[in-house]
Amino acid sequence: LPQITVKDIEDFEKSYKDSEEELADIKSAYMDFEGDMDKIMESVLCTDYTDEPRIRKIIERAIDSGELPSYKAFVKESKQKMMARRRRAEKEATEAEKTKEELGLGGEDDLKALIQSRNKNRKKEMDDFLAQLEAKYKNNTRKGGKKTPAKKAKK
Repeated sequence: LPQITVKDIEDFEKSYKDSEEELADIKSAYMDFEGDMDKIMESVLCTDYTDEPRIRKIIERAIDSGELPSYKAFVKESKQKMMARRRRAEKEATEAEKTKEELGLGGEDDLKALIQSRNKNRKKEMDDFLAQLEAKYKNNTRKGGKKTPAKKAKK
């Protein structure tokens, strides 16, 4: 398997933003979620709350040109809902930064180290689980048991 680097992700993000593919994804999400910006923002790749005004303009242009229908959820979205989404996104970004600092992450190697440590933890959990199962069922194996005689085939 080819290794994906942080640079690969950044390159993809640069080529994806403002591309035909992104435009198609935004329109598709708008239709799928009937104008619900919460769900649109969650589903479109490489976006965060700072991209919302740009995405909103794309959708508005498509509605004005008749390409997309005008959904009430989009057109009449309240300012409170918009601000709540922004506050949620900002809070998540702050928490992500805090976690990043707590884990001492910064570069690509740090990400690799985090993944490897998670894999070690998972392996240990699996080993512990298997040991518990083994201990639980080890002494319960039946020896012998009732044997039923084989039935004779009738001719």
